[in-house]
Amino acid sequence: MKTRDILFIGFTLFALFFGAGNLIYPVSLGMEAGTSYFAAIAGFVLTGVGIPVITVAGISLVRNGAVELAGRVHPLFGILFTSVIYLAIGPFFGIPRAANVAYEIGVSPWLSHPSSGTLLLFTLVFFAVVFWVSLNPSKLVDRIGQWLTPALFLAIVGLVVGSFFFLDGQIQPPEEKYQTQPFFTGFIEGYLTMDAIAALAFGILVVHSFRSRGVENEKTLTIKTLQAGLVTAAGLTGVYVSIGWIGAKMASEGTYANGSAILAAASKLMYGEVGTLLLGIIVGLACFTTCVGLTVACGQFFSERVKFLSYKTVVTLITLLSFGVANIGLNQIIAYSVPVLVFVYPIAIVLVILTFTGGLFHHSKYVYRGAIFFTAILSLYDGLKALGADVTFAEPWVSQLPLFSLNLGWMAPALVGVLLGGLYHLIKSAASASEGYQG
Repeated sequence: MKTRDILFIGFTLFALFFGAGNLIYPVSLGMEAGTSYFAAIAGFVLTGVGIPVITVAGISLVRNGAVELAGRVHPLFGILFTSVIYLAIGPFFGIPRAANVAYEIGVSPWLSHPSSGTLLLFTLVFFAVVFWVSLNPSKLVDRIGQWLTPALFLAIVGLVVGSFFFLDGQIQPPEEKYQTQPFFTGFIEGYLTMDAIAALAFGILVVHSFRSRGVENEKTLTIKTLQAGLVTAAGLTGVYVSIGWIGAKMASEGTYANGSAILAAASKLMYGEVGTLLLGIIVGLACFTTCVGLTVACGQFFSERVKFLSYKTVVTLITLLSFGVANIGLNQIIAYSVPVLVFVYPIAIVLVILTFTGGLFHHSKYVYRGAIFFTAILSLYDGLKALGADVTFAEPWVSQLPLFSLNLGWMAPALVGVLLGGLYHLIKSAASASEGYQG
């Protein structure tokens, strides 16, 4: 195993994680956080970089990836929960969203009259290329790690370097939500990258890449995975901090609807039409690499679980479904997907924490079940609320939970579930020992 291989796999993981949302959300945070920027971006990096990298390392500890990890709750839960994750980050949301953002930022600005017809034509070409690259996953590291990631990184560097010379905006006071708890607000904003969930899918790609290079020893595999993760973490952190700083400096230039509008204005302000082209390249590469990674991950997962479907067949179905969903429009995709993500994200985080701390309780299924059950109750409440359902009947109780005001109300129930599950595990163990002694 050469250092070069670790670097390439780290670059590949960077490109897989780095989708359009990873550009848009840090720059919005920078504009809104203002003088509280550094505290806010620290929280964002913790959830947007730290948790995903740790999740990938956690996947290296289990032979069958996310299914085995979630299966510690129950085998059926392992299959169902992992399937929901793959579908959410894949054809139902992640892939179509990335294709839409690539169109809106990379193509739409150059069209005098963007329409559903031009979106249809763009997604047809876009997904044809995604399909072609995804057909041979063994070459994924070479195609992305050696070519696309350096091109993506150079384009980002060009945007960031320009901000130091051409942006003279003054840092503004923080907006209301960043005035009191900027770190925790940034922590929650890091959820929007979806990378902790995506890491459950991408982790197995990294593990397969190392195993294909002859790394089989579990301890060595985890160490190599962490080393590649550090490469990824360094790249993501550098980009997030730099891009976020652009947003902070753009606050005095005007008001903008979203992160893509901020970046578009900053690019044009720095480089004119060339800046618009540069941003289009960045977003196009970021979205493309993410779509390829998600398509490959979904293809491998479902073809391994549904034996009568070949990998090529699954990739074909994923591509076609993503193509269809992409053409309903970005706003509609986001509207129906947010409640699902709000429900899934805390459960995924708790599973990863349990994976690393499981040795303390011998990976007891009762601890896993208690923690996930109580976490899921609060996640379901948050998901239903995001869906617009009437859940006011529960608010008097859930609002009393610690950290509820910071959108971290699920943490206390998760801990209660761990303690109750651990207590039940001790009682069962004591009863078994007593029966064994009497026998």
